[in-house]
Amino acid sequence: MKNICIVFVLLLLLSCNNKESNKVESADKVEIAFEKTPNLNIEEANRLAELPLACVGTEYPNRLGQTLGSNEDLKSPQMLHPAFYGCFDWHSAVHGHWSLVSLLRQFPNLERANEIEAWLLNSISKENIEMEVAYFDDKNNKSFERTYGWAWLLKLAEELNQWDNDVARQVEQNLQPLTDLIVGKYIEFLPKLNYPIRVGEHPNTAFGLSFAYDYAVTLKNEALKSMIEKRARDFYMTDASCPLRWEPSGFDFLSPCLEEAALMKRVLPKEEFITWFGEFLPQLKDENFNLEVGRVSDRTDGKLVHLDGVNFSRAWSLNYIVKDLPEYSHLKNLANKHVNNSLPSIIGDSYEGGHWLGSFAIYALNSIER
Repeated sequence: MKNICIVFVLLLLLSCNNKESNKVESADKVEIAFEKTPNLNIEEANRLAELPLACVGTEYPNRLGQTLGSNEDLKSPQMLHPAFYGCFDWHSAVHGHWSLVSLLRQFPNLERANEIEAWLLNSISKENIEMEVAYFDDKNNKSFERTYGWAWLLKLAEELNQWDNDVARQVEQNLQPLTDLIVGKYIEFLPKLNYPIRVGEHPNTAFGLSFAYDYAVTLKNEALKSMIEKRARDFYMTDASCPLRWEPSGFDFLSPCLEEAALMKRVLPKEEFITWFGEFLPQLKDENFNLEVGRVSDRTDGKLVHLDGVNFSRAWSLNYIVKDLPEYSHLKNLANKHVNNSLPSIIGDSYEGGHWLGSFAIYALNSIER
């Protein structure tokens, strides 16, 4: 009898512990609020246009990222890069131009439309692009901006191609030698890359391949398209259980997991992607899945403000992933949450963020189905 009583007490204690454990588990669940869908309208477009307009012609401060071969290479940013010398660095200048083209293509009645068209014709002139090509041909700078700047250059070329406008045709023609050079660099480089680069900053391979793939599809460049499809499968096809909880790192502006998934959504047939994605990020199938936004502690720190970028890039990746996949439609709300967190902060921001975040915001807003 005594033994029976002891067993009974132990069972009661275990039951209480389980109930307590269940209470803690349910208390940890976070209720996900419904987010307002951000809207890129003419008012927002005019606001966002101010960011690239304020920087594409601003030469200093400037970070060149240049390898010097001799004293003769010591020149001003504008002398080295007459088309893309502003916005602190070359890639930001390129996607600053993309921002202007994207906004003007969508909203021909922008308040500063005439100014933007004049700038594009003057900046991306035949002569300026010849000098940009010569810089890439220099033996000391053949890997310059690989592959982040390359990706944005092709995104700019793609946007120009999609813009039905006489100015666009002239600028696209002027840019063509540099576009062709970058396409050639991708095709030359990708077979040499034995391992993908999975960081949350500029060299991220998945991001660079996604933008290049978009260009290849739009411009019907089969050589580049098939090369990217092959290398994406080589790099990522066997990946599973991506450690999303490790993200973001201290100053990421890209999500390694979500950029990879967005690339694979591009290159895989739908059913193959669904199977792959179910193993790569299985937790995203849960309708209660949540992901906390990146938090910026100091908006004047050029690295720490990267976390606004991770919010925008997460949003555009999520929005691309969920296209035609109703079982993942709940992720749209998560994407909206990330955009809504960072969008109010970037207008009137310090130059550390203002010189590039406008492009990320525009691309994220473009990714939202209207």
